[in-house]
Amino acid sequence: MLNFFLTVEDGYASLKPAGVVAVYVLIALTLLLILLLSRKRGRKLTTKELVFSAVAIALGFALSYVKILRMPWGGAATLMSMLMITLIGYWYGARIGFAAAFAYSLLQFVQGGGSYMVSILQVCFDYFFAFTALGVSGFFRKGRYGMQIGYLVAVILRGLFHTLGGYFFWMDYMPDSFPKGLAFAYPVVYNYSYILIEAALTLVLISLPAVQNALQEVKKIAVEE
Repeated sequence: MLNFFLTVEDGYASLKPAGVVAVYVLIALTLLLILLLSRKRGRKLTTKELVFSAVAIALGFALSYVKILRMPWGGAATLMSMLMITLIGYWYGARIGFAAAFAYSLLQFVQGGGSYMVSILQVCFDYFFAFTALGVSGFFRKGRYGMQIGYLVAVILRGLFHTLGGYFFWMDYMPDSFPKGLAFAYPVVYNYSYILIEAALTLVLISLPAVQNALQEVKKIAVEE
């Protein structure tokens, strides 16, 4: 059955077109589940929340293709793509933030074509856990500098999952000539190098008065009843 969705070569798996379609179906089912759960809990997800979340996810996905720094073994510093996802949590809280971030993680999985899959748990660390972690920004929405702090905590947490994935799965694929003394530091340096470059650039840009004012105006429109 899995052969219908995956191509396996040299121990790695990648998505076939049918697999890509299956992931998009899963995204649609995820959004439907969010709607159903919101109704059961007595608080319906509003049309505005859906629209603004969808637009932010689309912007984040589009910006993820604008790569400022591309790493040789996967990962890249992009043009503020993570900010677009953390804004959803900043606007609407952790529940919607995590749900939207999970949908975004599925899109990131599709963007990579599901390449470099060695196990289900590895995929979870590299995609689903890492990008869903961006929803943690919702816990900081009401604090002073909540947007900036929530963003920074979210991207650091994303980096943690990538780093753990590096330790658990990818260090076994390093050549025998790789210095053993660098094995502990390498996943940390590799993953946080591009993540923190993007974070630093983003924090500088959103500290500009014009950008700050624009983001606050967008928030007013997004959250007002």
